[in-house]
Amino acid sequence: MVRRLSIVVLLGALVLMGVACGKNKAVKNPLAQLDSKQPDKVLFDNAMNAMKSRKYDVARLTLQTLINTYPDSEYLSRAKLAIGDSWYYEGSSAAWAQAENEYKDYQTFFPNTPEAAEAQLRVADIHYKQMEKPDRDYSHALRAEDEYRQLLLQYPDSKLADEARKKLLEVQEVLAEREFRIGRFYFVKESYPASIARLKSLTDAYPLFSQADEALFMQGQALEAEATLLRNVPKEKLSDAVKAKLVKDYEDQATEAYSKILTRYPVMPRAENAKQRLAAMDRPVPKPTQDAVALNKQEQESREEVGKMARVMGNFKKKPERSMAAATKVGQPTLTDPKPVDASIIVRGASDELASSYLEEAKKNNKVNVEKVQPGESVPANQAPPRSDAPRNPDQAAPPPEQVNEAGGNAVTAAPASDGATGPTNSTGAVNGKTDAATTSTTGTADSTAKKDDAKKDDAKKDDTSSSSKSKKKKGIRKVLPF
Repeated sequence: MVRRLSIVVLLGALVLMGVACGKNKAVKNPLAQLDSKQPDKVLFDNAMNAMKSRKYDVARLTLQTLINTYPDSEYLSRAKLAIGDSWYYEGSSAAWAQAENEYKDYQTFFPNTPEAAEAQLRVADIHYKQMEKPDRDYSHALRAEDEYRQLLLQYPDSKLADEARKKLLEVQEVLAEREFRIGRFYFVKESYPASIARLKSLTDAYPLFSQADEALFMQGQALEAEATLLRNVPKEKLSDAVKAKLVKDYEDQATEAYSKILTRYPVMPRAENAKQRLAAMDRPVPKPTQDAVALNKQEQESREEVGKMARVMGNFKKKPERSMAAATKVGQPTLTDPKPVDASIIVRGASDELASSYLEEAKKNNKVNVEKVQPGESVPANQAPPRSDAPRNPDQAAPPPEQVNEAGGNAVTAAPASDGATGPTNSTGAVNGKTDAATTSTTGTADSTAKKDDAKKDDAKKDDTSSSSKSKKKKGIRKVLPF
């Protein structure tokens, strides 16, 4: 029993030593083979030894001493890069942010050194290590894609370019899978314009995606579904000519998507389905070339297969290992993104055709003829609009204006005088100048009463608009009451 325990302890110690050695292998002294007794070289070696012992703060302090004490040292460039490495190997998110700043500073001060490409690769690797699955936060994947692209564009002859190319293919596989899932979601929800826009943008930007054939086939199905919906539009809303034009446009795009599967991805699973759809649509079925078949086979063979156990365990991990394994290892990644397809453009195209068709039908069914008057022509007198300053036609009777009698509320209408009398008449037919004295006195009394009522209303308004903070004069019994 004691012997078994000792063997287990020994094996555990060996495993820990192997892990420690594996971690220490990442930290290398690029100037270790140089034999020199110069003090700046001694400081640099001490810093490298501290990093191997994972004493990163000691290493940074030693390297900073070298930079400040020997500004003209030949080890200055490597010391500046090593400060970024000390943060990089520390491994935390905050340390990686500091490392990125140090690497960017190094590229600013030493842009023409061979180590500038190494600093750029480290910046890309920082975001590569923090990538998450396609259905989660993709900000680090976007940053990693951008940084790897910059390395390939700025340092195409670097020995690190091939490593950056392979990692960029893995990053683009993750981003492409995210776009594919969104396009599939819209397709299931029958939001076909949005699905077409996503899937077309995906296949244009990432042609090396492991499910590019599936994306193209789904895109063709969505286009066919749009054509079917247009066929079912009644004639009252869409003419046959416009309908045929739109249906043909959608079917041509679907044919293009199916044909691309056969010419670019001939050995992938959806190739046979694409042939069947083209035959059902009475469209020509293209044949792939031998080069296209060989290239597609090479791409498929370079992809790694993930076992069932790895798939199950991958659900509990943050890193998108399954997506990265499906990425191809051959071919050149996309270094510039094409313009993405906007779903509103797809919808607007059909909407414009519908609107133009509706306007044409409205013009045909319109019975009102509008005559345009050319400049210099005179409008006939019977069609000219009346002028505001024109005299009234004596033959046309003007509508009598109405006045309200304030006393009784009866309407007083100005009517033409009869029997030689002129003036307004009230509702009882009495004419001014011939009314009796009783009517005159009643009207005068009513006028005076109305004036008094108006005065009371004005006083009430003044009392309401006055400020409540000002003291008001008490009246009547309120002079005696203390409250």
